[in-house]
Amino acid sequence: MRITRRLGDPPRLRGCGTGETCPDVFELSNGDFAVIGTEATEELDGLLPADAARADYERIVIISRETLIRAKKDIPDA
Repeated sequence: MRITRRLGDPPRLRGCGTGETCPDVFELSNGDFAVIGTEATEELDGLLPADAARADYERIVIISRETLIRAKKDIPDA
């Protein structure tokens, strides 16, 4: 598996030049997506809706609204 492309604008275009708090979204060679975000599993796990589930190896991460909106243009419909 490898990263095939970034979705949305690079962090520098979103005002991140320090290497800190630079959320990002990537498409992987297998068609899945990977995100860089702020780890928030402990904070949000108990707040998940009843029909949501998280495996022990999964984490909840937060990415900024701006990051996802800028990535939207690159996310395929299917």
